[in-house]
Amino acid sequence: MNASTDRPRALPRPLALPDFPWDTLAPYRARAAEHPGGVVDLAVGTPVDGTPAIAREALAAAANAPGYPAAIGTSALRAAIIDWAARRRGVTGLTDAHVIPTIGSKESVALLPLQLGARPGDLLLHPRAAYPTYDVGARIAGAAPIPVDTDADPATWDLPDGAGTPERPIAMIWLNSPGNPDGHVLDVDQLARIIAWARERGAVVASDECYAELGWEAPWDAEPIPSLLDPRATGGDMTGLLALYSLSKQSNLAGYRAALLAGDPALVGVVTEIRKHTGMIPPAPIQAAMAAALGDDEHVSAQREVYRARRDALVEATAAAGLVGDPASVAGLYLWLGLPEGAAARSAYELVGAFAELGIVVAPGDFYGEAGAGRVRMSLTGTDERVAAACERLRSTDLFRR
Repeated sequence: MNASTDRPRALPRPLALPDFPWDTLAPYRARAAEHPGGVVDLAVGTPVDGTPAIAREALAAAANAPGYPAAIGTSALRAAIIDWAARRRGVTGLTDAHVIPTIGSKESVALLPLQLGARPGDLLLHPRAAYPTYDVGARIAGAAPIPVDTDADPATWDLPDGAGTPERPIAMIWLNSPGNPDGHVLDVDQLARIIAWARERGAVVASDECYAELGWEAPWDAEPIPSLLDPRATGGDMTGLLALYSLSKQSNLAGYRAALLAGDPALVGVVTEIRKHTGMIPPAPIQAAMAAALGDDEHVSAQREVYRARRDALVEATAAAGLVGDPASVAGLYLWLGLPEGAAARSAYELVGAFAELGIVVAPGDFYGEAGAGRVRMSLTGTDERVAAACERLRSTDLFRR
């Protein structure tokens, strides 16, 4: 048959996804690379420090893995997750039915709405300043992503007409605490308010908590950042609630794609069945490494102090350059920076350009929604040497005061 007369293919049908934002940084990366002292890339929160020996040794010991691993995770890994949740997150009462390992946490952020059955007409709420994948995950499922101020009382959230009706149900609410990019933390009272509001409307609440070990300012420098599953917030009832956690940040396991999902057994069960059918299973050696890392607090504390020192240096240097941080940015892996009140307005990309002149790459706040206008996100994930170089350049520039 002549190709010109063939019926058009039904697939692929493009999904209504935004452009991949990081591609827009290419010219700024090129400009930064021209700096005689070399580039300092603080745009992406990818760990640069070594994977802890306890995880590498467990990985090697489990390397002979000829059989298929279990989607639900090994019994040793599930026990490690349950123990870790009680010890580090204050979440008690978990059983094997409450937990499952995942292939990193980004796949859950992107696919959880689809796995739970979100569909066109559903509204999926997410933080105003947010990691772009919450928006993408809603779109993959055909649902509508709606940014809201998760720091505020949910009774004040600005929602579209018809929100919460049978035609436009609020199906899911994403939380992110500590927040990426803004470093905001939701306390127990705010979590409880959101849980109660969601339950009145039949909405699932999912919380991305991968930065929970990185608290810098009071009270979170001295006490644990609360989980969505904290009994003080849930009243002891996890119905409709899911928490995600990743070992990428606390344990430098980004390359291992090691994460977990915990919460309502009914929701975990639905996700588990889909993962079984689709073969979305963390490899057995990775599961062994996860169990080892979750059982060891010493390397987590050591890594936190590394990030604390880098953060202190970058906070001082960016202030010296004339930039100001978000005062509510008290935790997490990033600085959320802008110009002081009264300064001439500059777009986020103009600020990215100024950083590029110094050989420093940062991310424009526009990547994270309209709330990021005029801001940039700076990661703490540079080596000590590169962070020191960035600080030296920032202390000696007037680019942000012009």
